Amino acid sequence: MATAIQETSITQAARQHRLSGAFFWLSAFYFVYCARPEDWIPGLRYIPLAKISGLFALLGLLASWGRIKRGFRDLPRESFYLLAMIGILLISAVFSPVWRGGALSRTIDFSKVYVAWLLTFMLVTSILRLRRIIFIQTISVVMITAVSIIKGHSRPRLEGVIGGIYSNPNDLAFAVVLSLPFALAFLVSAKGLLRKAGWALGMLVMAAALFMTASRAGFISLVISGSVCLWHFGIRGKRLYLIAAVTLVGVLLLLTAGQGLKDRFLAISGEGLDTNLETSAYGSYEARQFLMRRALEGILHYPLLGIGVRNFQTYSTVWHEVHMTYLQIAVEGGIAVLVFYILFFWRGFSNLRWLRKRRDLDTETKLFVGALHSSLVGFVIGACFAPEAYQFFPYFTVAYTSALAATLQKPEATLAAPVTGSARHLYDEVYASNRRSSPVTVLR
Repeated sequence: MATAIQETSITQAARQHRLSGAFFWLSAFYFVYCARPEDWIPGLRYIPLAKISGLFALLGLLASWGRIKRGFRDLPRESFYLLAMIGILLISAVFSPVWRGGALSRTIDFSKVYVAWLLTFMLVTSILRLRRIIFIQTISVVMITAVSIIKGHSRPRLEGVIGGIYSNPNDLAFAVVLSLPFALAFLVSAKGLLRKAGWALGMLVMAAALFMTASRAGFISLVISGSVCLWHFGIRGKRLYLIAAVTLVGVLLLLTAGQGLKDRFLAISGEGLDTNLETSAYGSYEARQFLMRRALEGILHYPLLGIGVRNFQTYSTVWHEVHMTYLQIAVEGGIAVLVFYILFFWRGFSNLRWLRKRRDLDTETKLFVGALHSSLVGFVIGACFAPEAYQFFPYFTVAYTSALAATLQKPEATLAAPVTGSARHLYDEVYASNRRSSPVTVLR
């Protein structure tokens, strides 16, 4: 009996060691996608870093197949909802009434999110790994917002200094809203005054950047997502000082960096348009109303398969996207895609609801559950005002909830047994790591 337990323990330790390579490449993929080093390091733009890191992570996963903790039978329903979405979008591209080639190319590009989602679910098998992936996303957004403020890429509205997911003020604000709850979780859980000060500074930079973008959608999402976050951390977590601190910082930022944001909100009425920013804001408001009506017309004309991914700009006749994610996905993919899209994110909330009912979670895990919930709420609200159907960050957030739920759903009992021989050091290292990262009580 003791020998069998010893062999099982050694096997589990060796399994974790083999998977470390695949997880390294998954971490590299997250860094490449979130920090976009190819856009600010000369020469890297000619190297497909995201494809290389994703491919190596996939190869590492396949090389360890049969020894990993999770298989296809463990995939949750949200993974099939996402796969169904991509399948219908591919069919939609083939029959697109606008531009088939463009829709097909863009759908194939978007389908990479499923590979990233699958790898995240398969490889993020501990709280420690989940924390590292979320850290990469959060610190990347801090870096981008800091560089954007320093360079002051555009006036009067701040926008990202690089392209892609940070290419305009609304995209930059959206990334900030989705990442701020994670930064607050790292701040609260940080050990030592220096680390806490670092995260506090990072949050201040992100919040200042959001105000400087003058994004109305970003501000509304921030208020609602922030309220949910403070409810988790401040009220339920009994840290009332956070509510006072965040309120004070928010008021100061609104007074010092929120003039453009205030002007854009006031411009909605159409009266007293004294500046170019106000005139532009009112014109944007009028244009968005037209685009929403145009999207509804497209849904009525092509309800089954839509017009193809990213084809609404052409269909709109004014070369703009509809600033509402739910209309965007419906007009470009059809009503069925919209249904799967809603079901996919609903599953994220279901995972979090199950996690919040757990009574055996440690303090740090509770913090990240609250941060995930706040981030998802921020996305759901922000999606009402921005075209973010193909932005990867929200899909990553659902992957985090799925991986965390799977990690805690089947806690494994660890029996105390002596382990000797050459594998002792490897076993001790992995076992100690798991003990530090696991919130589930170890059964003896």
